[in-house]
Amino acid sequence: MNKISLISIAFILTLVIFSCKKDTPPPDPVAENLYFPPVSGSEWMTSTPASLGWNTSSLEDLTSFLQTKNTKAFIILKNGKIVMERYYGTFTKDSLWYWASAGKTMTALLVGIAQQEGFLNINSRSSTYLGRGWTSLPVTKEDLITVRHQLTMTTGLDDGVPDDDCTTPPCLTYKTDAGTRWAYHNAPYTLLEKVVENATGLSYNNYFQQKVRNRIGMNGLWIRTGFNNVLYSNARSMARFGLLLLNKGKWEQTPIIADTAYFNAQVNSSQTINPSYGYLTWLNGKTTYMTPIFQTVFTGMLIPNAPADMYCALGKNDQKIYVVGSQKLVVIRMGESSGTPALALSGFDNELWGRLKPIIGY
Repeated sequence: MNKISLISIAFILTLVIFSCKKDTPPPDPVAENLYFPPVSGSEWMTSTPASLGWNTSSLEDLTSFLQTKNTKAFIILKNGKIVMERYYGTFTKDSLWYWASAGKTMTALLVGIAQQEGFLNINSRSSTYLGRGWTSLPVTKEDLITVRHQLTMTTGLDDGVPDDDCTTPPCLTYKTDAGTRWAYHNAPYTLLEKVVENATGLSYNNYFQQKVRNRIGMNGLWIRTGFNNVLYSNARSMARFGLLLLNKGKWEQTPIIADTAYFNAQVNSSQTINPSYGYLTWLNGKTTYMTPIFQTVFTGMLIPNAPADMYCALGKNDQKIYVVGSQKLVVIRMGESSGTPALALSGFDNELWGRLKPIIGY
């Protein structure tokens, strides 16, 4: 082989190597060095606040605060490891408790998995999966409602009915066209379970168990209470789900949801009416926000004391999953209501983060 041929081959190899390097995505700073507990068993590595350089002098005050606020379980994960785990009263790490509306974020993930598997399309009419007449609207108005509208609380259905949990057609009445109004309305959300069931042919619990619960080592079950379907689990299972969210839908290197576009949409503004809401997920760091019940648009961040990049699953009576990518943090709270109001979003959120800020030092 002559000298010119060798030079040509070397040049081509250099181009190939450069091209491969250019197309390789940079490492995800959140995913790097994350610890994941084994899927089976109770092993979970721990870390200490002191080893992280946290201000430990305020930890006792935080513990007392949580107890006075009717907390049953509280967990902080840093880099996936347990830094703080407290249980109050007779509650233990094996006790089960309800997620309330924090379960909405789990539902959004399950819808995304069903779409990824080709069972549904969130841009399709909801009636594709629920059948015509699932509301009391004229067909032309009902056909405006898509699965995406159910995910984003923008169905246009009237949340001012006597029972906004009611999922029967007489309770699902017209307020405005889909996509033109944001309102925290339980009934259209709850019907996403039927969307998933009818699309996949599996019961909601079976789909949840197969696609998420068993794959990340959770326990838990969806239990019907009146019109609502409520997820129950222990606090560590809630923390496992928070860790899954922190790692953007992957358990270690295994994608639980491989559709990164859907996951990114879930944890970013889903519409402009309430930019602090993704797909059934609350978002911090936006310039305005709306709250359950009211149609008022408030200026400022959802939870001013918390990191701006935080997103969260929030449930009635202060069931909380907070996820902060910049800090590699997951914070879990289960318990009775910390006070009034007992809505998904409450004053407890900002009060808690006001106490966590000087400890963590973000």
